[in-house]
Amino acid sequence: MKIAETYSHLNGLEFLLVHKPSLWKEIQAVIAAVDAGRCRTKVSREKTKKGKLLFSPVDMNSEFNRLLRKQSWNESRVTYWVTKSEKLIRKTLTMPAEKQKREIEAAGETPILSYNQTDFVKDRVAVEVQFGKYAFVAYDLFVKHLAFYVSDRIDVGIEILPMKSLQSQMSSGVAYYEGEFYNVVRQGRGVPAVPLVIIGIEP
Repeated sequence: MKIAETYSHLNGLEFLLVHKPSLWKEIQAVIAAVDAGRCRTKVSREKTKKGKLLFSPVDMNSEFNRLLRKQSWNESRVTYWVTKSEKLIRKTLTMPAEKQKREIEAAGETPILSYNQTDFVKDRVAVEVQFGKYAFVAYDLFVKHLAFYVSDRIDVGIEILPMKSLQSQMSSGVAYYEGEFYNVVRQGRGVPAVPLVIIGIEP
């Protein structure tokens, strides 16, 4: 695979180039090492693509997983407590999980355990490889990366997406770079409030 486009949100790419250049090189090397031909294994059953050999999201994810794990990119979780009170949520948002629970209980409310999980984190950089539906990308960009950033676990999030040229050779409904790039730009310069690098890849 190769990188076709990158978008730097809130100077995410600039941060990597200055502070984590070795990690940026690793990401580039991993993408280059994914053999697109080996991932073209899915026979389509859709009416418009019936019988065509498509790129398999499962196989591509598997390749990225294998290559990133080899470079010691590992899963991480951020645990937190929620409740129905807006006032309490605002008060406890930036607290450590244990303190959140105590504050919610002390206010007489019921704390509910929740978490966000990211597949690949290394040296305060998070990577999500997304070949799923549109909603998953929005969750990555506006919830996952933001949660890790607010909890001071990461300095920047990276989202890897197929370009439209690749997505058109996959199953219907898969998100693609150009569409998600538009969605982020449409929100304005400061939203989401986390430095990001959005990468569009193609064979």
